[in-house]
Amino acid sequence: MARRERVIRMSVELPLWRALAGYRVLTMLYAVGFFATAYDGFARPWVAVGYYCVLFVWTLATLPKVANAASCTKRFLAADLTIALTGILLTTVADAHERIQSGGPTLPSIWTAGSVLAFAVKGGWRWAAFASTAVAVANLVERGSPARDTIHNVILVWVASIAIGYVVEVARASERTLARALEIEAATRERERLARDIHDGVLQVLAMVQRRGAVLGGEAAELGRMAGEQEVALRTLVAGGLVPVSRVSQDAAEGAVVRAVEEPAEQTGPVDLRSLLAPFAAARVNLAEPGAPVLLPAPAAKELAAAVGAALDNVRRHAGDDARAWILVEDEPDEVIITVRDDGPGIPEGRLAQAEGEGRLGVAQSIRGRLRDLGGSAELISTPGQGTEVELTVPKEKEKNVRRGKAEQR
Repeated sequence: MARRERVIRMSVELPLWRALAGYRVLTMLYAVGFFATAYDGFARPWVAVGYYCVLFVWTLATLPKVANAASCTKRFLAADLTIALTGILLTTVADAHERIQSGGPTLPSIWTAGSVLAFAVKGGWRWAAFASTAVAVANLVERGSPARDTIHNVILVWVASIAIGYVVEVARASERTLARALEIEAATRERERLARDIHDGVLQVLAMVQRRGAVLGGEAAELGRMAGEQEVALRTLVAGGLVPVSRVSQDAAEGAVVRAVEEPAEQTGPVDLRSLLAPFAAARVNLAEPGAPVLLPAPAAKELAAAVGAALDNVRRHAGDDARAWILVEDEPDEVIITVRDDGPGIPEGRLAQAEGEGRLGVAQSIRGRLRDLGGSAELISTPGQGTEVELTVPKEKEKNVRRGKAEQR
């Protein structure tokens, strides 16, 4: 079945841009409203009216420009800051000198902070420092002297904008780190899935060819030797990683991007686990199951049955074709337990760790890996000379099985 790429976009900046757009509209209305209440106190009110008309149109027309980082271009930021600085300097023309000296607000008032914050969200603390410094100089020129309240307001805007710019930079770095972690997790899940599939199919066939070739001798022995070499090489590749870590886009305009390959959706409804286990029953494999259906979501049931198959493959491979095996299915209220037991020679102590180090993933991936992804567990008990018992436990919680179903579609 064809796979397709699923793109996940994450952006911690989007709420900031939305807040900035709202701030610009509200502060523009505040500035216009404040002027309307103090209209009689202005020396040249027509200058203020003209500026506010420009400010009103500019604020509403440029709302799409502060929707995201891509729209907020350098040219827009320069024009926006120019309008803010022009409004500050025009205050000396429009307002009375006494009002200015007494600490009256500038024409754009607190709207100016929105222009500075746009610099901070777009470019970080360095851009914020540049914009806030320009606003500080314009305020000092407008006031004519470094009064205490002017210096206080200048420092407040300067510190606040730089702090916000720094927080935005940290948020972007955290966002990219999270996106990379998600990519690594997705790549690891895909690698483990492929490793299980390869172990269940290709590696088992290569191992069988190697064994049969050694028994037959002659040219078959050479073929078996080559199959053994390919098995070792493939196991090394599987253990080292089949799927490279995907690249994480660092496009600040759209936020971090995670790309994951996913399979087309399969059946996710409940299926009877007994129907998937029935093919394992044979002359030397006894299957004991409940009389009623054992229902699990299709992906979970499929993986659980595959883990049982991997356990039986280990029995045939390590205990021999004459070994007997028993499968016991227990349908508990909260979980399903499957026990696979054999009468083979058992597993020597330390052998599992050694096998995993050699790239043999039968227990590590095909059994324990599958159960771990299902939210369950796989317990292996083996005593030399007394056989091996594998207990597979899968919870019935709907949420865990649904999560597993989604993971299997990647």
